[in-house]
Amino acid sequence: MRHASKQSGTPPSAAVTEAKRLKKALQESETNFRTFFESMADMVFVVGLDGRLLLTNAAVSARLGYSAEELGELSVVELHPAAHREEARTIFAAMLAGEREVCPLPLLAKDGTMVPVETKVWYGNWGGDRCVFGLAKDLTAEQEGLQRFERLFRSNPSILALSSLPDDRFADVNDCFLERLGYARDEVVGKTTDEVGLFFDPEERATVGRALQLQGRVGGFELRLRHRNGSVLNCLLSAELVSNQGRQYLLIVMVDITECRDLEERLRQSEKMEAIGQLAGGVAHDFNNMLEVIIGYTELTLDDQALAPSLHADLQEVLKAARRSADLTRQLLTFARKQVISPRVLDLNETVEGMLNMLRRLIGENIDLDWQPKEGLWSVRMDPLQIDQILANLCVNARDAIGDIGAVKIALRNVILDEATCINHAAPAPGEYVLLSVSDNGCGMDQKTVAQVFEPFFTTKEIGKGTGLGLAAVYGIVQQNAGGANIRSEPGLGTTFEIYLPRHVGAASVMTNGEGPAQRGTETVLLVEDEVAILKIVKRMLEGQGYTVLAAETPGEAVRLAREYAGEIRLLIADVIMPEMNGRDLAKNVLAIRPGIKRLFMSGYTADVIAHHGVLDEGVHFIQKPFARKALADKVREVLDHE
Repeated sequence: MRHASKQSGTPPSAAVTEAKRLKKALQESETNFRTFFESMADMVFVVGLDGRLLLTNAAVSARLGYSAEELGELSVVELHPAAHREEARTIFAAMLAGEREVCPLPLLAKDGTMVPVETKVWYGNWGGDRCVFGLAKDLTAEQEGLQRFERLFRSNPSILALSSLPDDRFADVNDCFLERLGYARDEVVGKTTDEVGLFFDPEERATVGRALQLQGRVGGFELRLRHRNGSVLNCLLSAELVSNQGRQYLLIVMVDITECRDLEERLRQSEKMEAIGQLAGGVAHDFNNMLEVIIGYTELTLDDQALAPSLHADLQEVLKAARRSADLTRQLLTFARKQVISPRVLDLNETVEGMLNMLRRLIGENIDLDWQPKEGLWSVRMDPLQIDQILANLCVNARDAIGDIGAVKIALRNVILDEATCINHAAPAPGEYVLLSVSDNGCGMDQKTVAQVFEPFFTTKEIGKGTGLGLAAVYGIVQQNAGGANIRSEPGLGTTFEIYLPRHVGAASVMTNGEGPAQRGTETVLLVEDEVAILKIVKRMLEGQGYTVLAAETPGEAVRLAREYAGEIRLLIADVIMPEMNGRDLAKNVLAIRPGIKRLFMSGYTADVIAHHGVLDEGVHFIQKPFARKALADKVREVLDHE
């Protein structure tokens, strides 16, 4: 029996099977590699140690425009623009030496365009030879995005800054940042916020920092920035952490809301003035009625020839106090724009000239008054008494600021304000104005005081020396006449008040000085007043000047007298605010009975019954309570003689 010899190793059939399996696995691996290699979005290069391109994927051909055959004829250096090829050789040599792993140079497409890339390398074998594998990431989209960001960043109307972290240094700021904050770029970029001195309040900055640490972003935070000249901007700040090329930055967006805050402050100021105006109107009517009784009876008593000299002197003091009280009420109403005015077309050269003697007496001999009129001055339309009030208040303010020896200058000139200067001068609208300026070389004011001088009851004078209504009255007059006011002042350098009054195209009016004895008459007057005490005193005043007076306590009684009185009634004098009906409605009823009757209204506070925004309607005659006997007599004569 033959026995088979014993053999070691794998049978031939099994070896063949294993070889086939390994070959198939290798083919599948190569297929998978090829699929993966060709499907990669980034460009992949296999480069020999001599720099020749051994293999490239489809992304290279698609992005650079070369065929695989054309790429096989090129070296890696030839894929770079001519200007970068020497640098490319140096970098490739450093890569072969293991000294560099990243190449930032752009590639050159077949059509001549440059493709920005970032190429990373590693080493391996290809076909049994050592080689360099390169993975090039196309940065075109990223750079285009960065360019779009750069354009938006530069041109954005908000204040933008990019701060590098963690050193907190400005990497970049936009044009709006430089424009709004007054810096040059090299004064900011590369410096910290503390070195620039950007934040006005360190605590506000710390609050923003804490919010960023907790949330990674902050939005709508209001803080103050310091302008290069030291002024303050109110801003809304939003900030968010961003990254670029592996570095972290803080993107800061700030919106300048300084003008909004200024407008809000003006609105609050306006609302405050309106509230005080309502209060003033509420008390002025009753207060002026009481003053009218005090002034009227005091004047009548002073006419008594048998009055003892001591009582005469005492009553003069009572009269003086009553008139001062009337002035305070008038100032309060003027500030609140509740004072009734009778506008006229004026040449301010003539108006101011007529006040100079009074102003010199007001400021005293130790202060020089420099008056600078202007030839060709435009006309304005306003109540001349308001010019008197403005000048008197400003000159008294200047006198008190000087204290001893000094100078006050009053000047007039024509100015044209555009939109920008309107904001600076607080004028309501661009246009042509007459500028009335009053300057002094007194103690001056800081900016905090300047911001408050037009507020009612605000005064820097010691107790008992000022009411705080003088400059508030000036403000009210200016606002009522659609003008503007500006103050320039610094401590130790004096103050200039600038009053802007709108130009009026027309001739100036002729003014009378109102001097001379009280005018008399013999006509019959219908007097209507619901306050009995005032009715009695005004009746006595009129009868003392020769008039026949029909007195009525109510509008209904006045209508009855107008209907039943047999003789001629030349004038109706009526209070504006009364029960049953107001003075204007009463006048209409009386006019229907007595066509052609003249009308004169009186009140301590008229509201808008006979005036719109404090300006008398055309042809309406008015006298403000409290009034003196001579003022009443002259006004009655003026109305009766008016054609």
